[in-house]
Amino acid sequence: MIQLGLIKEGKIPSDSRVALIPAQCKWLMQHFPDISVKVQSSPTRCFSDDEYKRAGITVTDDISDCDILLGIKEVPKADLIANKIYLFFSHTRKKQPYNQALFQEMIDKKITLIDYECLEHEDGQRIIGFGFFAGIVGAHNGIMCYGKRTGLFNLGRVYEVKDYRSLIHHYFGLKLPNIKIAVTGSGRVAHGIIEVMNLLGITEVEPDEYLEKKFTYPVYVQLKGADLFTHKHLKTYQREHFHSHAKDYRSRFLPYALSTDILMNGIFWTEDMPRLFELSDIDEHFAIQTISDITDDAFGSVPINLGDQTIENPVYGVDKKSFKKTAPYLPGSIDVIAVGNLPNELPRDASRYFGEQLLKHVLPDLFTNGSAIIERATILQQGQLTTPFAYLTDYATGIVS
Repeated sequence: MIQLGLIKEGKIPSDSRVALIPAQCKWLMQHFPDISVKVQSSPTRCFSDDEYKRAGITVTDDISDCDILLGIKEVPKADLIANKIYLFFSHTRKKQPYNQALFQEMIDKKITLIDYECLEHEDGQRIIGFGFFAGIVGAHNGIMCYGKRTGLFNLGRVYEVKDYRSLIHHYFGLKLPNIKIAVTGSGRVAHGIIEVMNLLGITEVEPDEYLEKKFTYPVYVQLKGADLFTHKHLKTYQREHFHSHAKDYRSRFLPYALSTDILMNGIFWTEDMPRLFELSDIDEHFAIQTISDITDDAFGSVPINLGDQTIENPVYGVDKKSFKKTAPYLPGSIDVIAVGNLPNELPRDASRYFGEQLLKHVLPDLFTNGSAIIERATILQQGQLTTPFAYLTDYATGIVS
């Protein structure tokens, strides 16, 4: 019998999402008789202890007898249980300094770490994540922020509604001005953004139309890799080459910055990649007034992302001359929305979607003979770095700070 445990989220600020909702736990035990599920009691989880109990799931404070532990955000060092298999978003694959001590603790406790972020198909396409709902919430917040800046319309907050179905009702009858919105990316985040664009009745146009025409109704353009980046010398874009030789490319985004009211940023970004624009590009011709940086890399693809805000207070301004943080909605500033846990505004829907992906692509293989997908996502095996993550050796030994 394999004991599977859903851990209580311990990171501050707290996160109410969960890897498997009650109905999914029940389904799992019905279809895998050798699997038993326990849920660690939590007062902040979006599905209550009682909901799990009604589904026939054991709720307890002590999950130390479980073999596999599922969480969402990083597990506090003090909560780690030695010699267990953990699945959560560790945010360590990029040698993030703020999680180095956590990583070393997992090594010391001989933990096997399977990172959700590393669950990928052979071509690098992510298998599991909350990106779709991050896109939905980020797009909503971008529209909301622009309405507050201009005073042209009013849109409420996502976390104040019960679920996604209730959120949709907020869009009925909302008339938007003839704004222009640039959507960057082609993955789950972008799909979530476009879902909101469609619900709001915003028309998609082609890149050349977007740059050349004026519209009397709201429009958006979706900008993918070839629209955003080009080789510095060859003037071409090849996805695989770009991701392995990003320093050889430059950004093509600036013309859109001169024609855009709202930027919805959903691209994957690493430090080798060019930014969408540079601080020196922000002048009197730079038209963007609102940026929803859903990717949320501080000083990353959006260089005026100055760091995270909270769900309750998601917006700050950035002065267009000093580039210092200001209050939002000021005439000489650009408004930035940068929140690291956007899906937590729709936690029940996001958790249900996440659990479906786990059940479909990960857990059956994890319970049996494993898979290449799981192997590629295993950063630590009983406290030892696996071969694909040998580049983390200095991070693991304490050299990086």
